[in-house]
Amino acid sequence: MPAYCEVALPVPLDRTFTYAAREGQQPQRGARVIVPFRNEKLIGVVTGLSETTPVDFETRYLECVLDEESLLSEHLLKLAEWIAQYYLAPLGEVLRGMLPLMAEVRRTLYYRISDLGRDILAGMLDGDALHFAGGRRKDGVPAGRGKASGEEQKVELKVLERLASGEPVKVSTLRTATAAPLPVLASMLRRKWIVRETSAVERDARRTERFAVLLPETRLPTLTAKQQAILAELAAAGGELPLAELRRKELPTSTLQTLVRRELVRIEERPLEFRLGGIEPSSEPLRLNEPQADALAAVARALGSFHAFLLHGVTGSGKTAVYLAAMQLALDRGLASILLVPEIGLTPQMAGLLDVAFGTSVALLHSALTPEERSEQWRRIQRGEAPIVVGTRSAIFAPVPNLGMILVDEEHDQSYKQEETPRYNARDVAVMRAKLAGAVVVLGSATPSLESWQNSVQGKYTRIAIEERVMGRPLPKVELVDMRREFQETGQEQLFSRSLVEQTKATLERGEQAMILLNRRGYSFAVICRACGEKLECENCAISLTHHKPTLDDAGMAHAGQRLECHYCGYRRTVPQKCPKCASEHLYYLGAGSEQGEERLAEIFPGARIGRMDRDTVRGRHDLERLLARLHSGEINLLVGTQMIAKGHDIHGVTLVGVVGCDHALSMPDFRAAERVFQLMTQVSGRAGRGELPGRVVVQTYYPDHYAILAASTHDYASFVDRELKYRRWMHYPPFGVLANVLVQSEKLEEAAGWSAELGKWFQKVAPEGVRALGPCTAPIARIKGVYRFHLILKAVSRKALNAALRGALAHADGAGVPRRNVVVDVDAQRLM
Repeated sequence: MPAYCEVALPVPLDRTFTYAAREGQQPQRGARVIVPFRNEKLIGVVTGLSETTPVDFETRYLECVLDEESLLSEHLLKLAEWIAQYYLAPLGEVLRGMLPLMAEVRRTLYYRISDLGRDILAGMLDGDALHFAGGRRKDGVPAGRGKASGEEQKVELKVLERLASGEPVKVSTLRTATAAPLPVLASMLRRKWIVRETSAVERDARRTERFAVLLPETRLPTLTAKQQAILAELAAAGGELPLAELRRKELPTSTLQTLVRRELVRIEERPLEFRLGGIEPSSEPLRLNEPQADALAAVARALGSFHAFLLHGVTGSGKTAVYLAAMQLALDRGLASILLVPEIGLTPQMAGLLDVAFGTSVALLHSALTPEERSEQWRRIQRGEAPIVVGTRSAIFAPVPNLGMILVDEEHDQSYKQEETPRYNARDVAVMRAKLAGAVVVLGSATPSLESWQNSVQGKYTRIAIEERVMGRPLPKVELVDMRREFQETGQEQLFSRSLVEQTKATLERGEQAMILLNRRGYSFAVICRACGEKLECENCAISLTHHKPTLDDAGMAHAGQRLECHYCGYRRTVPQKCPKCASEHLYYLGAGSEQGEERLAEIFPGARIGRMDRDTVRGRHDLERLLARLHSGEINLLVGTQMIAKGHDIHGVTLVGVVGCDHALSMPDFRAAERVFQLMTQVSGRAGRGELPGRVVVQTYYPDHYAILAASTHDYASFVDRELKYRRWMHYPPFGVLANVLVQSEKLEEAAGWSAELGKWFQKVAPEGVRALGPCTAPIARIKGVYRFHLILKAVSRKALNAALRGALAHADGAGVPRRNVVVDVDAQRLM
């Protein structure tokens, strides 16, 4: 039996750790273990086994082996190693993202007094005033914070006294006993007065539901009115009801317990059923037209081996029908499929279609599930009970046996790129997983990313084109409204042009539905002072605060604005009466967001049934399901929202789409700006005319002559690609080069600037062959959540050269004392802000 194992831990270190197995422990490669690490108990994954005793260090023992068998197949372990190598991410953090099973382990946080804390406590009890003077005592023990208030000092004393026994105390118990706020505990931890420890133990994560079951009784005893009411409810429901249902009926739990003691009712605990949910699809049978059938045939011929396809179909061409038919074909051959969608917003619609097509064979994986739900779905997939998996980017790690096909819907969408470690792109990971598993991968989009398009040009992917909408429906006609001319003719700045208002009015009068894209959240996206020009910014981030209005009242109207909010850190404050810099009362609200759009539309169309779809109205999957259901049923006939409304929704009643302000991105410092504007315009235009009636699109723009706007207005992907690829080739941007963003960050400005300068000097000195370093410089958003940010952009001719340069830079940073957690490497970065 192997005596030692290598364990990958979720820490920002590019290495594994060696632990010894105790007698009777049999860890397997790919299984989870709980191990001691510093003062904590961490969950890691075994990556290797050995019988050789380490000679240069003393090993610690495994605390617990959680899994008797490997949770990850060999090809998933290889995929994790590839992600760690390609994206320069610690292997332990990659594996943590692959295993969404945190619900199966209970973690508890403890605090314990340190030796320094004992000295501080003794000084406090002796009345040593120097402890509060910010200086240093004669014995060398550092004194406390000079800035601490008298109340904080009293709380700190209570904490130290509570911990004086030396035993670790749970954080909840400690806070209850001392009333210590978290910032005070964090401050004491930084000063090393106390030590934080964690424990981790296995727990049962199965979701259960308790039922009250009526027992047969020939003669009923004398009952109170409440007891009779409970028995009557149970009898009317067929003899049993969930306890939650009885609570909703306001029937007292104490009365129910009395019935249990009198043996009239029994309480049973049963597994809780998972509701897939989703929007109810139409009952029309699935029939493929000739282009769809040709696409399916091409995929079918490749099943059983690795092959990559780019399915380029115009909006409304029926790509989803091809996905469903392909998954059914794979299922008939005993193969499993994974379908990725870019956002939770598409999941209810897709889940409804899959539920009808495949029933209980479908599993759902996305971030809106509770930890227990995710664990349950993951286990169903692992056991082979759900060979059809649908979800957002993390679903690419679903442990499906016999994987035969991966489908990536809207493959161009930047939501597939994770913006935290590990910073993988699920689209590219899907291609690599298919290669390792010998499966087919299909990347589908009406507006493919230029990287995928170029791969199809080079023959790496097989391109399948569907150039017409289903049933011969026409693509919507697009009208461009020059907002510069609109201002000249009307003499005033209006959110909605005359043409958009007139066509929206006509659409609603015909009993049809309209959608308006206003790709900004909130009411106004900036507040400035007219007197001094001061812009109200977040106290934690170098970004303007967004003006929000309170929640709509029962009449559907918003009240006067009261809140400014940061969309990066969540900081909020009330709207000031005066400018905080010059005390002027003349504050100007700049720009319009979806809240203002909703309010203006309600004023223009008082009889319209208006809905809004953005991150403020859709906070969970149930919010989205309810909103989409209202839209499908016709309860909402005018929808305004951010880019969430452009994400593949199939609403047959929508005949008009308005596009407001989506071209502001053309002025952003991003080489992908034109591509994103073209994709957004094309995608949102595709929501119109998907039913029997033709569609129409009105695009308001200040750049009517820009090639991206013109190409989108004629649905001409080929002309846009031709123009954009020439620009990318000249500038050596992807897909004609590779790119990485190296972000250096710290809570101290001088540290972030110094560390980034150190890396910049290294790149100048070493000058890696085939790699060009731009910077360092301040990031476009210089501070987020109190952290200062500097960055370097690396452009390289090959991935090998880029990877070698990045590894050299990280090694130099480590040698120069730059903490690894303060250097963020984003390979194939989608955002450079």
